[in-house]
Amino acid sequence: MELQSLIYLFVGISFAVYIGIALWAKAGSTKDFYVAGGGVHPIANGMATAADWMSAASFISLAGLISFKGSDGGAFLMGWTGGYVLLAMLLAPYLRKFGKFTVPDFVGDRYYSDTARLVAVISVIFVSFTYVAGQMRGVGIVFSRFLQVDVNTGVLIGMGVVFFYSVLGGMKGITYTQVAQYVVMIFAYMIPAIFLSLQVTDTFIPQLGVFGQTTFAFDSGVSVIPEGTYLLHALDQSISDLGFTEYTQPGNLWNTFMLTTALMLGTAGLPHVIVRFFTVPTVKDARISAGWALIFIAIMYTTISSVAAFSRVNLIKNLQNTEYKAFVNGEIEGNNGNWFKTWENGGLIAWHDRNGDGKIQYATGKAFDGAKGKPAFDGDKRGEDGHRLVTNGKGAADAAELAKGNGIANELYVDRDIMVLANPEIANLPNWVIAFIAAGGLAAALSTAAGLLLVIASAISHDLMGQVVYKDKETGKSTLNEKTELTYARISAVAAICVAGYLGINPPGFVAQVVALAFGIAAAAFFPTIILGVFDKRMNKEGAIAGIITGLVATVGYAFYFIWGGGKPEDYFLGISPASFGTIGTILHLVVALVISRMTPEPPQEIQDLVESIRIPSGAGEAVDH
Repeated sequence: MELQSLIYLFVGISFAVYIGIALWAKAGSTKDFYVAGGGVHPIANGMATAADWMSAASFISLAGLISFKGSDGGAFLMGWTGGYVLLAMLLAPYLRKFGKFTVPDFVGDRYYSDTARLVAVISVIFVSFTYVAGQMRGVGIVFSRFLQVDVNTGVLIGMGVVFFYSVLGGMKGITYTQVAQYVVMIFAYMIPAIFLSLQVTDTFIPQLGVFGQTTFAFDSGVSVIPEGTYLLHALDQSISDLGFTEYTQPGNLWNTFMLTTALMLGTAGLPHVIVRFFTVPTVKDARISAGWALIFIAIMYTTISSVAAFSRVNLIKNLQNTEYKAFVNGEIEGNNGNWFKTWENGGLIAWHDRNGDGKIQYATGKAFDGAKGKPAFDGDKRGEDGHRLVTNGKGAADAAELAKGNGIANELYVDRDIMVLANPEIANLPNWVIAFIAAGGLAAALSTAAGLLLVIASAISHDLMGQVVYKDKETGKSTLNEKTELTYARISAVAAICVAGYLGINPPGFVAQVVALAFGIAAAAFFPTIILGVFDKRMNKEGAIAGIITGLVATVGYAFYFIWGGGKPEDYFLGISPASFGTIGTILHLVVALVISRMTPEPPQEIQDLVESIRIPSGAGEAVDH
C-alpha cells in the first residue's frame, strides 16, 4: 500500500479508537469529569500519566533539539525525568492524602484564603496555556506533513479532535484515551528507533545505539568518516567539519545546570500531572501508579538520545552535497526526495542555492535572512529546479558565513521539530513505519493537550466559579449544583480549546522551547508553595500569595523581555536564558514566602494540625520507648 493511504489508515484507526473511548467513557458527574471517578487501576493510570507527561515536546521535539544542541540538550532529559521522580516521591502521595485534586484547590484550602486560590487559578491558566501552545503546534506540524495540509489547518483539525473527547468525556474519557495513546506512542517511537539502530549502528537495541559503531562511511562535505567509527566520534568529526560545535562538547554549563533545575522543579509543579494521582482509589495506588508511570516513561526516554544521534547522522549523510533536482526526483540510488518536497511545502525545511551549483550544502550559519533565520516562501511559485522560491534569501554566500573557511556556505534550513517525524523517511524505512510514527506524533500532542485543557477548565469551573464566585460566605461551600458546574466545566473547555488553537497557530517558539518555558513558570509559581504547604506548618497565606506573585512575575517578565521585548542574549542575568530563569524565580518565590510568613501571623491551629496529619502514614501511632 502506498504511503499516503497507510497514513490515512493508521491515523484514522487511532482517531476512531479515541473517539470510541470518549463515547464509552462519557462523564456523567463532576467527579467523572475532574478525576475520572477516582477508580482507575494503578497500571492504567501509570500509562495515562506517561502519555499525559510525554508531550509533543518529548515525542516530536526533544530528539530534534538534542540532535542540534548535542550534549547541552541532555538538560531536558535529566530535568524532565528527574522532576518526575521528585514529584512522584516527594509530593504526590501527600497531595493525594490531602484530598484536593487541583493545585488551586490545594492552595486555597491549605492557605485558608480565596485570594490565594485566585492567584493560583491565574498561575495555572498561565502555565497551562503556555504549555498547550507547544502541543497544538506539534499537532499542526504532524498534520502538515502527513495529511498534506498546512500547519494552521492541522491545528484546527487537532482542535476538533481534542474538543470531542475532552469536552464530552472529561478526565474519565481522557484517562482511557491516554492509555490507548500511550500504546500508540511507544510502538510508534520504538519501532523506527530499532530500525534506525540496525541501519546506523551495529546493535539492534536503540538505547545502546548511541555507543555503537557506524555501519557505513559517509562524506561530511570536508572529510570522509569511515565505516566502523564510533557514532559519537563520527558526529563530532562531521559537524565540526561543517563549523558546528562538537556534538559532545558542553556549552554553558552554568546555564545547563539552571535549566535542568528549572525543568525538574517545574515538572514537580505541573498541575496536569499532579491531578493524575487523584484518579486512583487510594494513596497506596497513587504510589504504585507513579512507579508504573516511571517505567513507561523510561522506555522512551532512554531511547531519545540515540534517536537524536541517528537523526543528525542521517541528515548529513543523505543531504550533504546532494544534487537537489536528482534527489527530489528520486534519481539518486537508495534515495527518494519526496519527503523533502512535502516538508518544504509546510515551510519546515528549505534549500536556497546560494552558489548556484544545484547541490545542497549544509553548514553552520543562517541560510536565510528573516525572522529567526526562517525562510519566507513566495506562495507556491517554484524555480526551474522545482523547489519553492524563497523571498528573503541572499543571492550569494557571504565570506563570514563560510564554515571555518572550508568553502561550504549553509544553504539548508531545517526546523528541529521535524527531525523525529522526518527521520524514518530520510532513512528510507518502510512505509508502514512512517505511517505509524505519524499516528504516534499525533497521539503525543493530543494526549497532553487534552490533559492541559482539562486543567484549565477545572481551574475556571471548580476553583474560580465554584469556590470563589459562587461560594456561600457563611457555610464556605459552593452554591453551584453538580449539573451547573459540569456545564461551566464544558464551556470553559471549549473556550480553552479556542485559545489553545490560536496559540498553536501563533506559537512563541519551537515546541520544546515553549514547553521548557512553561516548566520554568510552573517551577517559579508553584513548587515552593506546594512543598512548604506540605512540610512547613508555619507557612501562611500571606507568604504563599507573595511568593506565587513574585515567582510568576519575575519569570514571565524575564521571558517576555528577552523573547519578545528586544532583550539580547549578551544581557542575560548571570548568563541565564529565559527557559532557565525558572530556577531563579523559584528561589525568589521561596525566599519571599519564608520571610513574609515569618513576619505575619501563623496559620490557624486546625491548618497546622492538617499539615501534620497528611505526613503521618495511615494507621501509624505514636512512637513508644521500649
